[in-house]
Amino acid sequence: MLKLYSRLVIILFLAASCSSTKKVKFEDYVFKTKTEEQKYQTAYNKALKLWDIPYTEENVKTSFGTAHVIIAGPKNGKDLVLLHGMDASSTMWYPNIKTLAKNHRIYAIDFIMEPNKSNLTAKPLSSEEIVVWYNEIFDHYKLKKFDIIGASRGGWIATLLATQKSNPIDKMVLLSPAQTFKFIDKPRKTSAALMLKLFPSEKKFSKTLKAFSTHPEKISPVYNRQFYLANKYAKSNSSMLKMTPFSDKELESIKNPVLVLIGDKDVINSEESLERAKKHLANSKTQIVKDAGHFLTIDQPKITNDAVINFLE
Repeated sequence: MLKLYSRLVIILFLAASCSSTKKVKFEDYVFKTKTEEQKYQTAYNKALKLWDIPYTEENVKTSFGTAHVIIAGPKNGKDLVLLHGMDASSTMWYPNIKTLAKNHRIYAIDFIMEPNKSNLTAKPLSSEEIVVWYNEIFDHYKLKKFDIIGASRGGWIATLLATQKSNPIDKMVLLSPAQTFKFIDKPRKTSAALMLKLFPSEKKFSKTLKAFSTHPEKISPVYNRQFYLANKYAKSNSSMLKMTPFSDKELESIKNPVLVLIGDKDVINSEESLERAKKHLANSKTQIVKDAGHFLTIDQPKITNDAVINFLE
């Protein structure tokens, strides 16, 4: 029954949001107006300053548009790719970036079909095209045997990349990966996010944060503003239809060392997710983070940072 409800939530979410994008030009895929875009970009730039470390921003031309990549950390450090959660953008790593960038060369990539600084100039990407898009970025920077961290939707994408033959990934960290091992664990609680997409308001945004985080008070007001605008302006896309749990065979094809972390109060995953990871990922380590929801990096940044660094190093 819960699986059926979970599927229904996803379908309703897609139906409501995809219908609003039919008249949107590809170059205006995310934002309806220039004013929306400028307001969001201003909020993004302010939130990025929360990183509080030296970084550079680069735009990489790809077959599907421009990829925005934030680079930080020592040039001689091991390469580490960061894939953010849905509508969160690369600024979401502000509670973790100092730790991650201490000994790693960071490449934080904005997903091209969400509000951020990447710019889609093609139709919405299929799963196969998502793989091509990321590999074009990896090739541009000549990244090989790099580590990768994916949060929520970014975890699903990281897993998708790892299922490809001859993938360039070394170690992989999945932070509460969405729709990766199972469908949404607590679909009724995640309905707050659905209502936010359908009828965006700050009240619904606050309710969503409380559903996904055990400590929403820890979220910086500066980042909160950007995240709210992302949810307000974001439009879902057909790629979400592809975000279904991976099959046993797909998971078993992944030979990389994998760390899977979930919060004990996560609305997306449960211990069932970890059991499936342990069963089908040949080289996996799993951990439950106490007093944490879906937003692990914010709810328990030190515990999360320590677990990730111990695994990677």
